[in-house]
Amino acid sequence: MLTRKSKLTLKKIASFFSVIRGYNIWVIALAQYLSAIFILAPEKRALEIILDWRLFLIVFASTLTIASGYIINNFYDAKKDLINRPKKAMIDRLVRQETKLKVYFTINFIVVFLMLFISWRAMLFFSTYIFLIWFYSHKLKKMFFVGNITAAILAILPFFGILMYYKNFYAVIFAHAIFLLLLILIREIIKDLENIEGDLIADYKTIPVAFGEKTAKIVISILTFLTLVPVYFLIEIYNVGYMDIYFYLSLIALLFFGILLWKATKKTEYLKLHFLLKLIIVSGVFCIILIEPSVLIHGKKLISTY
Repeated sequence: MLTRKSKLTLKKIASFFSVIRGYNIWVIALAQYLSAIFILAPEKRALEIILDWRLFLIVFASTLTIASGYIINNFYDAKKDLINRPKKAMIDRLVRQETKLKVYFTINFIVVFLMLFISWRAMLFFSTYIFLIWFYSHKLKKMFFVGNITAAILAILPFFGILMYYKNFYAVIFAHAIFLLLLILIREIIKDLENIEGDLIADYKTIPVAFGEKTAKIVISILTFLTLVPVYFLIEIYNVGYMDIYFYLSLIALLFFGILLWKATKKTEYLKLHFLLKLIIVSGVFCIILIEPSVLIHGKKLISTY
């Protein structure tokens, strides 16, 4: 039998796991490794990439920075989350705000310290990344459309950290990045539609708050249509192996998403659309393997350069 103190400790651990969204972080780390193997460094052997301690430190620092970002975001959104996500907010409040800040600063210190072992450029990159996350949570998040764009850029910045490490600036990489950026930007505006009540009270100048749900849906529809551009290049121009199957299925899913978007009026319906977008993004992480499945079979890179 667990004592009362032990139960409270476990609840606090679960609360902190909820704050840093630990269920998301492992997916991001996996995405970084798969991107390095199949997209960002196609000329290197998979085993060489996996055993690279410098890459490990960069990925580890990325996950820590993202975790600290969730902490500071949760700190500033505490009141708003009580309205938008009351159940999650009550769980998150088991950890005191002072404790969250202490952990936040500790994590960021560890990140900067670890990057000293890589290079001064890596330290500068992550220091800037940490600052931008804080500035976004403190100021930019409340600004009309700027908050959405910033959130989307911050979400893909860890991959550019790895890109800078390998210094392989292939055009196909930017096509992947633009597709992901558009998906995340769409998801951010969907989240604004979910959270419109809390955003109104907290004075967040989101598109739904400033111009209404219809305008937000028009913007989302335009962004969804724009995903055709990077998908065309990825399927028709560049060699992405069997991953073109994923992009065809993504377009079908996005068509279905667009139809449901204009029918949605309730928060629960926007939550379903949010889940569909998240499914497309997470599926894309695992489908990176389809670029060259033989890497898993033979244990080495066989991808020709783009």
